[in-house]
Amino acid sequence: MRHRKDHRKLSRTHSHRKALLRNLITSLFIHERIETTVAKAKEARRMGERMITFAKRGDVAARRHVARFVHGDDVVRKLFDTVAPWYAERNGGYTRIVRVGRRLGDAGETALLELVKTPELRDKLRKERDEAEKAERAAAKAKGAKKAPAKGEKVEKGEKGEKGGEGAAASEGEGGKRERAAKPARGDKFRGKGVPKQHKPTTRARQRGKSGE
Repeated sequence: MRHRKDHRKLSRTHSHRKALLRNLITSLFIHERIETTVAKAKEARRMGERMITFAKRGDVAARRHVARFVHGDDVVRKLFDTVAPWYAERNGGYTRIVRVGRRLGDAGETALLELVKTPELRDKLRKERDEAEKAERAAAKAKGAKKAPAKGEKVEKGEKGEKGGEGAAASEGEGGKRERAAKPARGDKFRGKGVPKQHKPTTRARQRGKSGE
């Protein structure tokens, strides 16, 4: 008999099991469906539905309680503002477990843990998603049209460049930009001393010259 055994230990320590459940529940609220083993899904369902019940209360104490367990302020905000209103008229049963078979390797029985949605809610979410995608495509298309210039504008710019080429060159020569100074001559470069002399021969070369003399 299982007296006073209200949860599964999942072959983990207390801290490891708590971290695992926190990660599973956070992923459930982000993606609204996760795949895991049946034992983990059953444990995560207990805590996940409890978090949704707190979110339905909506007060500050409930928000702080959920924030201590769920990772991320954006996930807490989604839970209170988006997920909790889905179950305003539903008392429990916010999630479902669907068994999908056994995984390769250890043959562990896997299941899908997902948030329950009514057909009306699914249609509403699908319409909102389609409208958002259409708006994004229209914005991207308008942005691309603004970036690409028309053919007439290119021709006009070319004509203006050809007409104003001579005038621009004249203005630069007259007073627009300073002309680059000419390079100094080789003699000026060495302070008027002319071409530098050749290097003196080495000591051994001088000795050879003396011996040759």
